[in-house]
Amino acid sequence: MDSVRILERLIAFPTVSRDSNLDLIGYAVALLQANGIASQIIHSPDGHKANLFATIGPADKPGIMLSGHTDVVPVDGQNWTLPPFAMTARDGRLYGRGAADMKGFVASALAACLKASKMTLRTPLHLALSYDEEVGCLGVRHLIEMLSAAPQRPLLCIVGEPTNMQVATGHKGKLAARALCRGREGHSALAPLALNAIHLGCDFVRALRDEQDRLAREGARDGDYDIPYTTVHVGKINAGVALNIVPNLCQVDFEIRNIAADDAAGILDRLRGAAARIAADAALIAPEAAIDIEITNTYPGLDTPVASEAVAFVKSLAGANDTMKVAFGTEGGLFSRDLGTPAVVCGPGSMAQGHKPEEFISVEQLRRCDEMLERLLSRLADG
Repeated sequence: MDSVRILERLIAFPTVSRDSNLDLIGYAVALLQANGIASQIIHSPDGHKANLFATIGPADKPGIMLSGHTDVVPVDGQNWTLPPFAMTARDGRLYGRGAADMKGFVASALAACLKASKMTLRTPLHLALSYDEEVGCLGVRHLIEMLSAAPQRPLLCIVGEPTNMQVATGHKGKLAARALCRGREGHSALAPLALNAIHLGCDFVRALRDEQDRLAREGARDGDYDIPYTTVHVGKINAGVALNIVPNLCQVDFEIRNIAADDAAGILDRLRGAAARIAADAALIAPEAAIDIEITNTYPGLDTPVASEAVAFVKSLAGANDTMKVAFGTEGGLFSRDLGTPAVVCGPGSMAQGHKPEEFISVEQLRRCDEMLERLLSRLADG
């Protein structure tokens, strides 16, 4: 079965992160099993989702791992004119949610596994499919735990996020956090006698913006990124019950996306210090004033050395002369940090199409990925 036909099946599974991916995993298991390939299934703690790991070739040797996530972002509120969960082929493009991010690569990887099953590989090919990547690279951590306890660990991981088949060696790390700003409720007619938690939240947002200004002005630089410095971003604020009530709680969700030269934990420490100073000033009005910050999610950046054998190998497969870094996060940082497996990001399509209505991947990009993986199989057969 070729990658286009597999992609059509994959898009038909509405594997939004909030929902189960088990139907898609079941399809992949059956497809692999029909070609003599056994799969290991690593379920989520609640059994509602699962990772898949499969090996083709000698089981007593480490191999090359192809990594992809099976979840997609929602289509709610987006203006799709094509059915998001049914593939539409038009003018050399294949449309559907997840076509670019990243079921296109998953389809190509599955097709490569089917071809590998009919070959004699001296070095094994591994396939790793995960869940809940889109909500913080959550599911793959259970897969990594399993691989950490295995006798062999992969030699190299190719993460197939969309890079237009360019070879990416790095991405920023991410630390997501929530600031709970606590004030004192009261009637709005007597607002000066209360402590408005939204005002506390706004003061903290000002501190976040000051830290961003400092990083842009004085922070470390990595010119391989479109934004060459660490960024701080507020994505959500939740507060208030009614206009005539001074709110006693304001929730501010923010993130830090750090380049390798910056320590996200150190940045967070500075922000905690700023929060403590804001709360101390507010405590002169209301002793119960506080700003508590909790980390809600974090994953490491990726910074694979450009001169490494891993990068040279993937460049030779992709026919690439140069490397790049990507703005978005991937599971590659976790494979590198927690498994000790060098990771390189290279996959079909563009993230410029991801997370949007009318998401698509071009047939040409999928063909180029198929050809890259065919070259990989030839190398694995040669040993």
